[in-house]
Amino acid sequence: MRPLRFVALGDSLTEGVGDPVGDGWRGWAALLAGGIGGGPSVKSVESVEFTNLAVSGSQTRDVLERQLPAALALRPDIASVVIGVNDTLRCTFDIQAVAARLDTVYSAFTEQGAVLLTACLPDPGAMLGLPGALARPLARRQRAVNAVVHALSERYGAVHLHAAEEAWLTDRAMWSADRLHPGERGHRQLAVRFHALLAEQGLATGSAPSPEPEFPEPTKSASLWWLATAGTGWVARRCTDLLPQLMTLAVDEMRHRVRGTSARLDLRTAHAVSAALAALSAGEQQPDAA
Repeated sequence: MRPLRFVALGDSLTEGVGDPVGDGWRGWAALLAGGIGGGPSVKSVESVEFTNLAVSGSQTRDVLERQLPAALALRPDIASVVIGVNDTLRCTFDIQAVAARLDTVYSAFTEQGAVLLTACLPDPGAMLGLPGALARPLARRQRAVNAVVHALSERYGAVHLHAAEEAWLTDRAMWSADRLHPGERGHRQLAVRFHALLAEQGLATGSAPSPEPEFPEPTKSASLWWLATAGTGWVARRCTDLLPQLMTLAVDEMRHRVRGTSARLDLRTAHAVSAALAALSAGEQQPDAA
């Protein structure tokens, strides 16, 4: 009997940044893999074959064009797709394009019969502690991505984790020095919560990952050194092309706050999300109309 195949797609979060093991990263998906077993959709298995295709810096386009073909070739029983934060950090951000890509990815896995795992994520501005005028535009973008992920997860029957809120976000013990990636404890928290959702559906029969770290937490000096030598560069590489636009967004934000019209910005985003989802629905109905 072949092993159950679990494939993970995404960016640095799924790659495991913040949870170092040896010379590489481990992360929540690898931790989760050890506790997945057989369920209603697959026969009981003794082993799990885990493949992590996630690459740091990836956007939804990368998942669609590069990771998805490799994942489908593996014919996974379970596939996780956790992506979107890097899209919000780019000047090319387009919620309609994000929605269309995610719809294609989700559809491809469900058509193959894979169980789909998804998650909504916290906005990077809040995690970095940016000033309000800079943080709010990023938060609005992340809320838009999360709204799309929520809607599409429901459409495709995904096992969805609400990771964009709750107390774990404000617990510094969960996060690495860069404040954008979970540390080992945070990655374990994600794995434990995904395992609980899968267990509810009979899709995870192995033992849940331990929530307690296996390795000592990095010292403050070690964390600061990593941030200075690698972490800051990570943030800079992903935000450089956004900074000019972000300043424009911040000015627009402040102008609306002075006028008392900030609600218009939220309404504009809500309309964009609705239009993106409506476009997908219209595309589905077109062949029938023909």
